[in-house]
Amino acid sequence: MSQSLDRALVLLDELAAGPRTLDQLAERLSVHKSTVLRLLRTLESHQFVQRTDVRHYRLGTSLFDLAFRALEERDVRRSVEPALRALNAETGHTVHLASYEDGEVIYIDKVESRHNVRMVSRIGKRAPLHCTAVAKVLVAAMPADRREAVAASITYDKMTPNTITTPRAYLAELARVADQGYAVDDEEHEEHIHCVAAPVRDARGEVVAAMSLSVPQMVLDLDGLLRLVPTLLAGAAAASAECGFTGRSS
Repeated sequence: MSQSLDRALVLLDELAAGPRTLDQLAERLSVHKSTVLRLLRTLESHQFVQRTDVRHYRLGTSLFDLAFRALEERDVRRSVEPALRALNAETGHTVHLASYEDGEVIYIDKVESRHNVRMVSRIGKRAPLHCTAVAKVLVAAMPADRREAVAASITYDKMTPNTITTPRAYLAELARVADQGYAVDDEEHEEHIHCVAAPVRDARGEVVAAMSLSVPQMVLDLDGLLRLVPTLLAGAAAASAECGFTGRSS
């Protein structure tokens, strides 16, 4: 492990016990105060550490936010796993779970298809915002101003002939997704692969994840995939119930 990284982690661990002075932290690390100050300034710039007064330092808000998001993601993934597996068992197709984090959509769980022909994906992979069903669901759940900000920030890489390539078309698609309650990726991300996705809600009614079915076209055509939308929505409703959703938004 990097010596600087090791020292920074020790600092964070020490600050977890409460505010400390520069002298106390230098003594804890057995290094000169100037070394500790450099580390603190870096951590402070990322809001992992903050000053409480002229002399004392404490843990910053970024650390709490990071821990909260990590726990929330684990809770969602753990809570909805039975629903993911049930949907996979019922359809035989690949089921994904994805979440939106800091401007990116990331696959946080996957249950593999039982068919020999499968799509290539993995947990931890990022899903493009403009051409995947899970991303459309997650962005469509945002307030209008955030949708517009996301739409303006995207580089609309043309992945296939069906890929959305303008903010205007993307916003229209998001409005359609919000209205109908699910999203479709009609070979927009990968040729010969299409997907449908639906929202997973928490106890407050907020969309915390998207659940999808992904199928190679040679296994099931688009009409056949769309006939599975009620099954997907039922699976997403079961997943939402496991997250505490009662059918009413706060």
